[in-house]
Amino acid sequence: MFLAEVLNYSSSPGSPGAYFSAVMVFVLVILILGFVRKKGLKKIKKATEKTKTKIDDLIIEIVESVDWFFYFILALYLASQIAWPSIIIGKIFIVVLIYYLVRAIQKLIDFGTKEAIFRNDGEEDSNPSIIRLASKVLKILLWAGAVIIVLQNLGYNVSALVAGLGIGGVAIAFALQNVLTDIFASFSIYFDRPFQVGDYIVIGSDSGTVKKIGIKSTRIQTLQGQELVMSNKELTESRVNNYKKMEKRRISFPFGIEYGTSVEKLKKIPQIVKDVINKNELSQLDRVHFKEFGDSSLNFEVVYYLQSSDYNKYMDIQEKINLGLIEHFEREGIIFAYPTQTIHLNKEN
Repeated sequence: MFLAEVLNYSSSPGSPGAYFSAVMVFVLVILILGFVRKKGLKKIKKATEKTKTKIDDLIIEIVESVDWFFYFILALYLASQIAWPSIIIGKIFIVVLIYYLVRAIQKLIDFGTKEAIFRNDGEEDSNPSIIRLASKVLKILLWAGAVIIVLQNLGYNVSALVAGLGIGGVAIAFALQNVLTDIFASFSIYFDRPFQVGDYIVIGSDSGTVKKIGIKSTRIQTLQGQELVMSNKELTESRVNNYKKMEKRRISFPFGIEYGTSVEKLKKIPQIVKDVINKNELSQLDRVHFKEFGDSSLNFEVVYYLQSSDYNKYMDIQEKINLGLIEHFEREGIIFAYPTQTIHLNKEN
């Protein structure tokens, strides 16, 4: 009621009553905002400390970031509307208001970035660099938009500026097309997730375990031990075999038995192979067949499944199978073949 009476006291802009009302409004706005900041915000902050959600803490942080400079400009703007409406003060208020709004939105972006990194922390596909890059891009676009809005409110013709920025952006994009292509490829890898950190992948003649997915390149640890650095563009344009996605591995291997082995012993071989392979917890026989008559051996073919995509486990199981076959064949008197050549000579009288 008191504020309404003060406002009604002014007869017209520029009059003594208007100036008096303007001073009173200026003082009242400063006092009210100062009281709310010191007392009210303090009580609300104590109440939010008891809650588990982080949203209320973020709101308090945004409100606290609004300092006395904004209070002063707001009070000055409201007072000027009573005493003598000023276009300059109005434009200053708009600029300051946009600045504080951008800062608030920037805090929201920072909050979202931290939450995204925190939620992905510990996961194999976590890539904070991509999230931080997206955050920076959003902030740049935010400030660029704010500058254009401010210039437009100050009376500048931003059409030519926007057109110039567009042409300049095209030129910069053309000059940095390779870098930008890799950056966009990193976004594609992050959201599409054809592979993750820790996956064993094969790209053409190269293979290894993914160690890091960066903004421009991906680092792969090869089986030989060296680090292979590949551009993200090359990875997105290549056919990638991801063995980590494989739930089980199909393995085929041959072996040969020497000629002269009896039919009775040959018939025992499939059961021996089955017992040796199924003895291992992770391996399961699919088939074993006497496949063909080779040049120097009776050839068998074995196919089994390994319930793991890990290459080291595959090699451990294959070693156990090989040793098991040797052990059983020695016990049964079955001899593995090796390359031999028999020459038959006919003696003429």
